[in-house]
Amino acid sequence: MTKQTFPNKNDAPKADEKSTERLDQLLHAAMAPLTGGLSPVSLSLALADWAWHLAMAPGRQMELAALATRLSNDTLHMHDGMEANAGAVDDDPRFRDEAWAAWPFSQMRVGFHNAEAFWREAAYVSGMTAHHADLTQFFAHQWLGMLTPANWLATNPVVLRDAFESRGTHLLKGARHWLADVSGVPEPADLEIANRFVVGRDVAVTPGKVVYRNRLVELIRYQPQTAKVHPEPVFMIPSWIMKFYILDLSPHNSMARYLVSQGHSVYMLSWRNPDAEDAELSMDDYLRLGVLDPLQAIAEQTGKDVPVHAVGYCLGGTLLAIAAAALTRKGGVAGKRQLPTLKTLTLLAAQTDFSEPGELGLFIDESQIDLLDNITRRQGYLSGKQMAGSFQFLHSRELVWTRRMREYLMGEREQPNDLMAWNADTTRMPARMHHEYLNSLYLHNALAINRYRVEGRSVSLGDIEQPVFMLGTQRDHVSPWRSVFKLHHLCEAEITFVLASGGHNAGILSEPGHPNRSYQMATRPAHGAWIEPEQWAASATQQAGSWWPAWQQWLAGHSSRPQVARAISAKTALGDAPGEYVMRHYKE
Repeated sequence: MTKQTFPNKNDAPKADEKSTERLDQLLHAAMAPLTGGLSPVSLSLALADWAWHLAMAPGRQMELAALATRLSNDTLHMHDGMEANAGAVDDDPRFRDEAWAAWPFSQMRVGFHNAEAFWREAAYVSGMTAHHADLTQFFAHQWLGMLTPANWLATNPVVLRDAFESRGTHLLKGARHWLADVSGVPEPADLEIANRFVVGRDVAVTPGKVVYRNRLVELIRYQPQTAKVHPEPVFMIPSWIMKFYILDLSPHNSMARYLVSQGHSVYMLSWRNPDAEDAELSMDDYLRLGVLDPLQAIAEQTGKDVPVHAVGYCLGGTLLAIAAAALTRKGGVAGKRQLPTLKTLTLLAAQTDFSEPGELGLFIDESQIDLLDNITRRQGYLSGKQMAGSFQFLHSRELVWTRRMREYLMGEREQPNDLMAWNADTTRMPARMHHEYLNSLYLHNALAINRYRVEGRSVSLGDIEQPVFMLGTQRDHVSPWRSVFKLHHLCEAEITFVLASGGHNAGILSEPGHPNRSYQMATRPAHGAWIEPEQWAASATQQAGSWWPAWQQWLAGHSSRPQVARAISAKTALGDAPGEYVMRHYKE
């Protein structure tokens, strides 16, 4: 890979940087907010690929014309009984209210569904690249999602009924919500809502101490809550793109609190929010400062002969897999380190093979990475708001259109919960690290093909020997469970795989007692045969309830007999949990 050079200051170009390159960077950085951080070149190439192949395929044109004619006739002359599909049986939640069964709204609904059916077929023409076909399909869906009759006052019977019954007061209230959003001046009620989940008061409140700190992370050790604990500590590594406390959210759904209540000694990693001064931090730096140095600190406190249960969530799990492979390879890692042995690995919604990364992969190609590089070269990092653009595209129906319809047309301000408050509390990504992880993992899938390098030498996931507990969630757009499952094909270790209900975040927060939760679980023995994900899903037994107890039993089964718990030494305590880094907010 070509080494990228990034500035340490926002407006300080490198000495070897050409003025023409600087001009290109400024243009791309200025253009990014207008395109939601997406490359217009990528989108244009996909459109051109579709248009040229369609222009050269008269047979395909005839097929699509016939389909359009048939669907138009269906819309204009609805078949008897078609209106009955509106309501609860409609697959689209936007049209489930019984008001959509009445004309003319029933015809609008049918027309919209037929338009979706047309573009599902029309977005692909033989000869297109798979990436361009996926982009065309995706953005056709986005365009239709914006134009759906459910989004507009005059064409949504539910909104019209609400406006009539409230005598327009809800519309007026929605207008105030809109004005507050576009002006950036929050309403008093919004400020009250925002203060419901304060870090250290309402969330991230499990008692503990910061016991280690470097320029990138703080290491929190939670106070024991049982008289005896398993001697092997649990080391938790959250994703670096968000604050750590999704794993220590409210007291009732805190994974950290649950583990300590079950007799485990728990250490939690808290990432610092990097700024422009950290532009040159690399993936190797994140591995060293975020995994290896904290592991050494744990060994100094518990003893280097005491093994560790390592847990990684999302990209934290990917980084943990890289660390495990690097530590297991011949020669290990550089430096004279007294690192503990990794007893087990737990990978929660963490990809190691990025060949099929799901919808997020739509936004990763050479043009998109080049645009992001130009943004990060200028400011030294990628901000949380800039990252949020891609996720809003992935969930535009829920995060943009349906939400705005209810807030602006019905005056119903969204009431956030603890998970939503966490989701808004993002961290930045340093320019170099951001480039390296996109280029190596997403674009070239280097980790899965044994070409990912740590300290200049390649690592192989096939070297991992520890028992692995791996979890995917059914509705995960960030780390699709079939992609997570691919680790079965990359290493011969014993793997216990769990497929849980929910999405990327909600499926993780599946505490005991949470309603409507279920999971499937099965173990492939070491050196066991590879099976397809669909075959696994068909054979694994469905179980009601939370997967947390099953995981805790798995951890306990790989742990030694509990010993008398020891309090955190005052000599190692640098301050109270949740620490300083999680409290730092930098101006976006």
